Amino acid sequence: MRIHKLKLIVLLGIFASYTTSCSVQNNVVKTPPTKNSTTKPNNNTTKPKEPVAVTKPQTGIPTEETFRTTLPEIKREFRGAWIASVANINWPSRNNLTVEQQKAEAISMLDMLKDNNFNAAIFQIRPSADALYTSNIEPWSYFLTGETGTAPYPNYDPLQFWIEEAHKRGLELHVWLNPYRAHHTNGGSVNSLSMANKLSDIVVRLKNGMYWFDPANPKTQGHVSNVVKDIVKRYDIDAVHFDDYFYPYATYNRGADFPDNASWNTYVSNGGTLSRADWRRDNVNKFVERIYKEIHAEKSYVRFGISPFGIWKPGYPTGIVGSSQYDELYADAKLWLNKGWVDYFSPQLYWPIDSKGQSFEALLNWWQGENTLNRHLWPGLNTVEIKVSDRPTEIKNQIEISRNILKKDAGEIHWSIAGLTKNSNMLPVLKNGPYSEKALVPKTPWIKAVPLQAPTLFITDIGSSARVNWSTKNIGEVFQWVLFTQYNGLWETEIITLDTLSKDIPKFKDGKKLNAVAIKAIDRLGNESDYIAKKIK
Repeated sequence: MRIHKLKLIVLLGIFASYTTSCSVQNNVVKTPPTKNSTTKPNNNTTKPKEPVAVTKPQTGIPTEETFRTTLPEIKREFRGAWIASVANINWPSRNNLTVEQQKAEAISMLDMLKDNNFNAAIFQIRPSADALYTSNIEPWSYFLTGETGTAPYPNYDPLQFWIEEAHKRGLELHVWLNPYRAHHTNGGSVNSLSMANKLSDIVVRLKNGMYWFDPANPKTQGHVSNVVKDIVKRYDIDAVHFDDYFYPYATYNRGADFPDNASWNTYVSNGGTLSRADWRRDNVNKFVERIYKEIHAEKSYVRFGISPFGIWKPGYPTGIVGSSQYDELYADAKLWLNKGWVDYFSPQLYWPIDSKGQSFEALLNWWQGENTLNRHLWPGLNTVEIKVSDRPTEIKNQIEISRNILKKDAGEIHWSIAGLTKNSNMLPVLKNGPYSEKALVPKTPWIKAVPLQAPTLFITDIGSSARVNWSTKNIGEVFQWVLFTQYNGLWETEIITLDTLSKDIPKFKDGKKLNAVAIKAIDRLGNESDYIAKKIK
């Protein structure tokens, strides 16, 4: 009996000592060191039923203390590039490449974007009522295989490939669709599988040889709506993107009016009272609003972006001259921005800073003034062919002007990826200047999201480094991680791809000692989880 009591007293003494060592002081929680520093921590271990003795940590093994601190603000800026498939402008470079050649080109482009601190690719998957993805609605693209309706061989899904490879590199993948173009003059012959034939009752032929859907026809709106919803439902995309082509540019029909007499006469005979121009704009307005709402009804986190022509109307702002998208394309892009029917808006400001009739800065300021609901405003930059003697410096300066105007919601999209690769100085100027650090995309606060849980964090000694492991319960909602490391009291920040769940961190770097590590999760909309931070002694 006395022996049992003695055992109990000893055990209680050890337990009291153990409890004291784990007490909370000044909001710093000390966690007990592991018995074996080389054993990987087990997340699923249960608390022992009986108190156990704790071995004293060996010299040089990091002990962990969770604590609250002030972490540095994470840099944010949208940095995208358009990748055009129409006429084989960017990808694939030819319509007779093998599947392996197509994949190699894609990987080369995505690697280039990642290595130069971009964070998004805007990839054209529907250049003219066709598909660079598996579709039961529209045929395989001529620009992919050389014949409309012919699948790649061996068969694969280019869009799925691009999504997976982009996400592996921490890049968003935005799918770019041309809503109304039914056939491009560079798209080969119009065969039996072409939508220009299959939907000939709602398609018109323009004088330059292109075929165009009639935007006023409800069947057109329904067809394009079905295409968009199908893509959003089946693919893990980050955004849907429309370019500047609504009603076609006048030159496409050699100055003649758009041939929509049939739908116009139907409208008038049914009692329509709008002028023909207002009726056309109304058709597009209703379509844009519909697409925006349908995308979010299917997947709330998938954003909708439009990149309209950079000038709304001549004279807006004062001194601006040039084409009027309002009058020529029947695109009231100002209204879409005012109404918040987009999540991001990228007016194509393709002119130099010192252009007298199309001032880059004046136009961006004007669009910002129209951004009454504070949507993302990320201008399109003419990286490939802006008319200046020193293109890289011009683009760098336009980025700096955009940052000054847009503040913490800055960003831009480069037209196109060829402008980054075909000018040998462009990427070095950007990476050594405005893109010297990686950046998260700006948050999208008007889209509601379930908050991410704080990650778990484990640290193991492996000699000259600390091995850091992390994860979270709702990892399916995570898009990226942000890792913070503190040396001699100064925090450093690193944006890390989703599939990376471990990193070996040197205990000493440049003569400085590792003091602490912290981790955050980032969701599809750029929202941050709470962090977990641990001291290392």
